Amino acid sequence: MSTGQIILIAAIVVAVLIILLTGYVKAPPDVAYIISGMKKNPKILIGRSGIKVPFFERKDNLIVKQISVDIKTNGYVPTLDFIGVDIDAVAKIRVKTDPDGIKLAMKNFLNMKEEQIITALTDSLQGNMREIIGTVKLKELCTDRKKFGDEVQEKAQKDMNALGIEIISCNIQRIDDEKGLIVALGQDNMSQIQKDASIAKAQAERDVAIAEAEASKAANEARVLANTDIAIKQNELKIKQAELKKESDLKQAEADAAYKIQEESQRKIIEATAVEADIARQQKSVELRKQEAEVKEQELAASIKKQADADRYRQQQMADVELYRRQKDAEARKFEMEREAEAMRIKADAVKYQAEQDAEAIRARGVAEAEAIRAKGIAEAEATEKKAEAMSKMKEAAVLEMFFKVLPEIAANVAKPLENIDKITMYGEGNTAKLIEDITKSTTQISTGLTEGLGFDLKSMLAGALGGKVVGDAVKNAVKSEDKDTFTETAATEAAE
Repeated sequence: MSTGQIILIAAIVVAVLIILLTGYVKAPPDVAYIISGMKKNPKILIGRSGIKVPFFERKDNLIVKQISVDIKTNGYVPTLDFIGVDIDAVAKIRVKTDPDGIKLAMKNFLNMKEEQIITALTDSLQGNMREIIGTVKLKELCTDRKKFGDEVQEKAQKDMNALGIEIISCNIQRIDDEKGLIVALGQDNMSQIQKDASIAKAQAERDVAIAEAEASKAANEARVLANTDIAIKQNELKIKQAELKKESDLKQAEADAAYKIQEESQRKIIEATAVEADIARQQKSVELRKQEAEVKEQELAASIKKQADADRYRQQQMADVELYRRQKDAEARKFEMEREAEAMRIKADAVKYQAEQDAEAIRARGVAEAEAIRAKGIAEAEATEKKAEAMSKMKEAAVLEMFFKVLPEIAANVAKPLENIDKITMYGEGNTAKLIEDITKSTTQISTGLTEGLGFDLKSMLAGALGGKVVGDAVKNAVKSEDKDTFTETAATEAAE
C-alpha cells in the first residue's frame, strides 16, 4: 500500500471520527430531538442517542414532558341555573409520542419553551371550561368536581388532538360564586347533619335507657326469685327442725313416762318442764313467723318501689317520645301553613289580575257605549236638522200637516174628563147639543191660542189651501169635459161657492 493511500485512508478515518464526535447527540427522556435534512421523514430521538451529520442535518427540540396549565375563568361565568361562578383548575398535558401525534406537535410547538406552550394552550382550555360550566348546576359543581373535570378534559381533548397534545388530567382547585351561595349550601348541610346527629344521639340514649331498665327489671326479678327460694328453704329447715324437736320431745316424754312410776315425786317438775318447753316452742314459732312476715314485707316494699321506679321511667320515656312527635307534627303543620299561605298569595294575585282585566273591559264597554250614544245624538241632530230643512221648504203645508195631526189629540184631551162621569143630568137649557157645542168651543179656543202664540193665521192658511185645491179640481174637470164654456161656468160657480 502506498503512502498516498495510507494518508487518504487516515484522512477518511479522521473525517469520520470528527463527524461522529461533532454530530453525536443524546436526547433526554423529557425532550425529543428532531433530526431532519437528509431524509424525507425526520429522525426522532427521545431518551436515546443518535448522529447528526454536520452541515447537512439540523436538530430541533420538542418538549415531551408533563406540563401543568393553570385554567381560570377570569370572571364569573353563569351555570345552568344562572349562578355566576369563578373557577380555578389545573390541567396536566404532554405531547403525544405516537407518530401521528408527534408530527402534529412538531408543526405547532417545535423549539417552543414551556411557557410558550402553556400560553398557546390556555385560551383553548379556558374556552372549553366556560362551555362546560354553562351545562351544569352549581350544586353539581360543588358535590362532584371530578365529574366536571372529566367533562372539561373530554371536551378539550377533541381540540387538543388536532395539536398533538394529550390531556392527562384536569383537576378543580377552587370554586367561588358571586352571591355566596356555596357557603349557604354548606351551612344548610351542616345544620342537617347536626340535626341528624342529635336525633341519632337521642335515639341511642333512649335505647340505652330502655336496655338499662330491662336489665334492672330482669335483675330485680332474679333477686326476688332468689330471696323467695331462700325463704322457702329456711321455712323447710325450720319445719324439719320442729319435727325433729317434736320427735325428740315425744321420745323424752316416753322416757319420762317409763320412769313415771319410779319418779312420781318429780311428776310436777316434769309436767312444768313440758309446759315451759311447749310455751318456748310456741314463742319461737311466733317469732319465726313474725320475722318471716317482716322479710316478706321488706321484699314486697322493695318490689313495689322497683316497679314504681320502672313505671315512672317508662312514663318519662313515653312523654319524651310524645313531645318529639308533637314537635314533628308542629313542624309539619308549619310547613303546610306556609304552603297554604303561598297558594293564597298566588290566588290573590290571580284575583287581582282578573279584577284589573274586568275593570279594563268595563272601561272599554263604557267608552263604546259613550261613542254609541254620541253617534246616536249626532244622527238624531242631523235628522232633526234635515226635518227642519224639509219643514222650512214645505212652509204652510207642513204647518197644516202638523196641525191636523195633533187636532184629534187636542179634541180627545178636551173630551177626556167626560170619561170619568157615569151620568149627566141637565136642567134648563142644557142638552147634548149644548155639551157638544161647549166641547167644540173649547177646541176652537185652543186653536185660536195656537194661532196667537205661534204668530200665523190657521184659517187663512186653511182657506188658501182649500181654494187652491178647489181650483185645481175644477181645471181637471174642465180638461176632461173638453167644453170651454162649461169649464168657465163651472169654475165660476165653484169659485163663488
